[in-house]
Amino acid sequence: MSLFKLRGQLNRIQTTLLGIAGVIMLILVWWVLAEALAREIPVVEGYNTRLPSSLVADSTQASINRDSLLREDSLRYANAKSFKRVYPLLPPPNAVVMSFPVLIQKDKLADNTLRSVWLNIKGYFWAIILAIPIGFLIGLIPLFRGLFSKQVDALRYLPLTALTGLFIIWFGIEDQMKIAFLAFGILVYLLPVVVQRIDEVDEVYLTTVFTLGANSWQTIRTVYLPAVLSKLIDDIRVLTAISWTYIIIAELLNREGGIGGLIYLKQKQGETEKLFAILIIIILIGFIQDRLFVYLDRRLFPHKYYKRVLEGIKEVEYGIFTILGVTALAILSPLFFPSLAASLQPLFMILLLASVVIIAYGEWKVQRSKMKVV
Repeated sequence: MSLFKLRGQLNRIQTTLLGIAGVIMLILVWWVLAEALAREIPVVEGYNTRLPSSLVADSTQASINRDSLLREDSLRYANAKSFKRVYPLLPPPNAVVMSFPVLIQKDKLADNTLRSVWLNIKGYFWAIILAIPIGFLIGLIPLFRGLFSKQVDALRYLPLTALTGLFIIWFGIEDQMKIAFLAFGILVYLLPVVVQRIDEVDEVYLTTVFTLGANSWQTIRTVYLPAVLSKLIDDIRVLTAISWTYIIIAELLNREGGIGGLIYLKQKQGETEKLFAILIIIILIGFIQDRLFVYLDRRLFPHKYYKRVLEGIKEVEYGIFTILGVTALAILSPLFFPSLAASLQPLFMILLLASVVIIAYGEWKVQRSKMKVV
């Protein structure tokens, strides 16, 4: 098959080899640009490349001493015996890789990353828990559609970054504000999508359940919920980049940990190699998050991918629902049972481990079921 055929399909080997080649090309282009933008500075004690070495920007003697100090620095530069290469604009890939140990040991990269991930999960939880019921009310009941559909559509035009001041006034500057800001940012995009997905439900399914004598609740449970949720999970995947953007904005407001605060600190210190390393971590987390949603889609809505029921799907679903339930309890328990939140953590961990075991067992059965077909 020609690699230049319009909308041609690549086999697995071609996809793998071209993917590896693409990564190598990207790294090479990055390296070339870094070297092109680099510069050499002399290794001279007391030499400053921006201002004369003994002159600060607000010095009262600037007009008197500037020329003499510049001349002194020029002599130091001319007499320099060695130079070193610096990368003020774009660090090379090797410098970025070598910055990870320092970030992990001194800047607590793992703790800050877990903190931001947990904020992300909380924001998603509140956005989804609000968007689905409100979206169903607006999408299904004409009264609520007439009252609120225009307002919901108008929310998408809000410049959310301009609302940070309001969220600080309403929720303070602690984690509550960050979670609320993130949840609202996701909700603004997710709520209209829920209404749209309800409108897209195929009429043939509604006619079928009506013919079978289903009431309104049965129609919602057997038609609307599966149809909307199976499409909504793809829409939630798209919000990955948006959610991380809002996390960075929220964490910049009081910089008490998290990736956003770490980015701000490294940006101020001019440590571009560490800044790029943190951005790579965010990209990796986003990729893992995207793959996780793909996995959830395949296991919670298998009818979209398989023409028959596979063994083990039920076990995987039980494990996934248990993890989702434990996550919801971990988020809600500090709000409703603050005194018990800490004591419930060991129980949550046991349930999570048990859920992972159940999912692994279900996946083993799923793979065995696929092999039987082959």
